[in-house]
Amino acid sequence: MPSVLGLLEQRELVARERVEALREEVDRVLAERAEAETDWEGWVVARQRVGQVMSAPQAVEAVSEAGQ
Repeated sequence: MPSVLGLLEQRELVARERVEALREEVDRVLAERAEAETDWEGWVVARQRVGQVMSAPQAVEAVSEAGQ
């Protein structure tokens, strides 16, 4: 018959392994999230820039006429 301490140690080991696995998963998810946020922010900036350019066509025309 296994000892009480042996059974407790076994359950502790299982719990520790679960915590370690979850920590690894959290690290992976956080890294993936950071990458996704960077991508998202790039699209936000692109949309804002296009919006600025599209809302001020006179300024673009003035620059292109000055370059002629």
